[in-house]
Amino acid sequence: MERVVITGMGAVTPLGLDLAATWEGLLAGRSGATAITRFDTTGFQTTIACELKDFDATNYVDRKEARRMDRFSHYAIAAARQAVHDSGLDLDRIDRDQAGVTMSSAMGGMETLQQQFRVFFDRGPSRLSPFLCTMMIADMAAGQIAIQLGLRGPNFATV
Repeated sequence: MERVVITGMGAVTPLGLDLAATWEGLLAGRSGATAITRFDTTGFQTTIACELKDFDATNYVDRKEARRMDRFSHYAIAAARQAVHDSGLDLDRIDRDQAGVTMSSAMGGMETLQQQFRVFFDRGPSRLSPFLCTMMIADMAAGQIAIQLGLRGPNFATV
């Protein structure tokens, strides 16, 4: 087994949209939990969550491409781009066939899954997005990172 070295870090969290803001929030003892704003919590026992505020995917991904990705891929790409920048790695000077992506996520695009369930039940199966599967599978974020950064080496996603 070859050694792997982590040379850069990125973070997109409820405490901040980059590593510095996240670290500052942790050191200050701040909580990222706030009232849920992304959906109506009527009928739910819990009305707080750790949402990301003011995140703009188009800071990291082309607007047209962003529409074909779930939010969890946006977050993963943002953190990956930050990590590459933090590392000082010049992607133009590496063998992209030897550079890959490994990431982990318990679930994939839950927001897409929820939206498409609503479409299915309200409008029928013929109205489902052709991007449903590629937007919701757990390994899609790793794939999107590889695509965005042009990395053609090993690509893994663990659950």
